[in-house]
Amino acid sequence: MSANSSYAAAGVDTAAGDLAVELMKEAVGRTHGPSVLGGVGGFAGLFDLSFAKGYTRPLLATSTDGVGTKIAIAQALDVHDTIGQDLVGMVVDDIVVVGAKPLFMTDYIACGRVVPERIASIVTGIARACEATGTALVGGETAEHPGLMGVDDYDVAGAAVGIVEADRALGAERVADGDAVIAIASSGLHSNGFSLVRHILREAGLGYTDAAPELGTTWGEALLEPTRLYSGLLVRLLEGPHGEAVHALSHVTGGGIAANLARVLPRGSRAEVDRSTWSPQPVFRVLNELAGTTLESTEGTWNLGIGFFAVVTGSEASAVISELDTLGLPAWQVGTVSLDIAAPVGEGWEQGAKGVDGGAVRLVGRYAE
Repeated sequence: MSANSSYAAAGVDTAAGDLAVELMKEAVGRTHGPSVLGGVGGFAGLFDLSFAKGYTRPLLATSTDGVGTKIAIAQALDVHDTIGQDLVGMVVDDIVVVGAKPLFMTDYIACGRVVPERIASIVTGIARACEATGTALVGGETAEHPGLMGVDDYDVAGAAVGIVEADRALGAERVADGDAVIAIASSGLHSNGFSLVRHILREAGLGYTDAAPELGTTWGEALLEPTRLYSGLLVRLLEGPHGEAVHALSHVTGGGIAANLARVLPRGSRAEVDRSTWSPQPVFRVLNELAGTTLESTEGTWNLGIGFFAVVTGSEASAVISELDTLGLPAWQVGTVSLDIAAPVGEGWEQGAKGVDGGAVRLVGRYAE
């Protein structure tokens, strides 16, 4: 028995992997600019950093993430072309939080069996989102894990690198007293809290192909709504006339609204987020109704309509909001930052998160109808 046939007998199909690469090559190639060397299929991707000579003190930013259990819905519906956008949103949009411009990304797909068309669909979605955010997809890996994963199971992850001039890096140290907290709208659930989503539907006896009349779609279509991509547009904001007014950005992902804002505020600061300034999308309301819970009870799990925060100079808040709207990112002010508050925080405040000794945030008021 040959080595290749032995590998095939173990459940690994190398020919299927090669076909998957051929099917995705064109989409991946469209993300490559002059800085990408070597094309598709090498052991490592090469990215020319010669342009960084123009920086005084260039800093590289990096981020890695996956999509989480939203993948279970894509697998159940056999719809795989939007998961890639979710992955780019989760990875690349973390890069811009520090003010960095994304440069390149790599992806990793583990599966029980390589189905070339499925893998190509996933990676094509990644490539389309990379192209939209100005990020080169310079490499990736597909690994077949028979016996460890079911034949139709897969998981995806990725990592990205960006660059920022040191004196333009964003963060808590730039936040000032009186800064405005601006919310930027999400497209829906994005890619967080899907274990809870799936639990709610299971308890309600609902399937992904069942109609969701209140949402005007099936449940599967509503839940697979792709993550909004922010990085390319936020880079344009930072490079525009009001870029200097932006002091901090926060990506509202796992941990919810207050915790993610608290991570980018300085220690000793506070901000109250006014719920009455927006109305969460119907998908959040319907899920809470099914579960018999309140919107407030899921603020630490779902984004409830806010995908990003921008903390900006108070006097320029209106101008920044106007520019964000022009860029296609609906935005509104939800609060103001106060510094040097001596009194300890009480119940209802979120103090820092994920190891960051940051500011304190709480949500107040009632959501708009």
